[in-house]
Amino acid sequence: MKRKFRIIVGMLLLAIPLCSNAQIKIAKPGQNSKEAKEEKTEQEKTEKPKDGLTMPKISGFVQGMYQANLSDKGDLLDNTLRMRRVRLSVDGNLSKTVSYKIQGDFTRSPMLVDAYVKYKPCREFAIQVGQFKTPFTLESPINPVNLEIFDYGEAVQQLVGYKDVCGVGALGRDLGLMATGSLFPVENANGYQYSIVDYAVGVFNGNGANQLDNNNRKDIVGRLEVHPGMKALTLSSSYYYGKYLKNEDYNGVRNRWSAGVQYNDGKLVIRGEYLSGNTGYQGFEGEGAPNQFNSKGYYAVAGYNFKFGKEGKEQKLMPVLRYEHFEQQTGVFGAHTADHVIYMLPDASAPTSYYTVGINYWPIKSVNFKLDYSLIDGAKKVDNHYQDYMSHRVVGILSYKF
Repeated sequence: MKRKFRIIVGMLLLAIPLCSNAQIKIAKPGQNSKEAKEEKTEQEKTEKPKDGLTMPKISGFVQGMYQANLSDKGDLLDNTLRMRRVRLSVDGNLSKTVSYKIQGDFTRSPMLVDAYVKYKPCREFAIQVGQFKTPFTLESPINPVNLEIFDYGEAVQQLVGYKDVCGVGALGRDLGLMATGSLFPVENANGYQYSIVDYAVGVFNGNGANQLDNNNRKDIVGRLEVHPGMKALTLSSSYYYGKYLKNEDYNGVRNRWSAGVQYNDGKLVIRGEYLSGNTGYQGFEGEGAPNQFNSKGYYAVAGYNFKFGKEGKEQKLMPVLRYEHFEQQTGVFGAHTADHVIYMLPDASAPTSYYTVGINYWPIKSVNFKLDYSLIDGAKKVDNHYQDYMSHRVVGILSYKF
């Protein structure tokens, strides 16, 4: 009882200073809602601190997910309910040119996702330091709530540091320093519209989120995006150059590149991307030279937003199609042929293709539901060799953002 009383008192003490800052604006007699809204907007502009300092903004999202995996004959293999992501963010401005963001995830245990400070003196140049997503690929920067289907493509997850083939990295993030900017602005009578070129380049530990660097090398990552003639069209290329600690004696290469294109005008969304990765491993029981294996993957996704409902309370329904293909090991280079040399090869995986059809539904701006069916055409390992194998996957995911 005492514990509950202390909790209630603590909540009240927290609420008092927050409420003391709130202001209630009562519309004047004869003043319509539009006039009141315009007056409120002008008041907010007047009251905004000249130094750019703003109160911290709290936001986040929650994703609950159901997944069922079925055999090629349609027999249920397994199914589960789980919390896919539970994120809480705090962000704000320290001045007109300095902003910050802190984001955590609570699906397993409290875990730091993002934590950085950004200095942006102008549109053409900004620099940020801390932990954040590496500037690699066209799809990775998209918030998972806004993805067309339930998660990032297999090639993106395997080569961008979500569940990388080299075994290093998580969340697609790392600790480092990054410069960004937008060049060659396009304007019209309404002012600034977009920039023709967006760039991002950074230096990172190369060991993933919440991990110290364990070698003396830093990874370099960069992305370049061009919008030729229209804001909706994006041509993208990115490159990852790094090394990871395979064992105490050897730093394996971790090189990646991607090229992609996207068209997104708010209704029609079409995106495609090709990714290639070069990953190092090392032999033992002999003087085996460092060896490498290649991976590659690509995807194409298309959807169209149908809007319906009252203006200002519109609902969105997007039918989605996506095809993706990924090969973990497409070739081995630098391997010795001596019989006595044994190499630490990763488990070779047969090419796998995913055919997905889904529905992406926004009943309101803060709630999203996705239902996806995938036919997976790959192979499974039987007696040290692979056999063609097909399976099915059904995923439903409900997201709420605030």
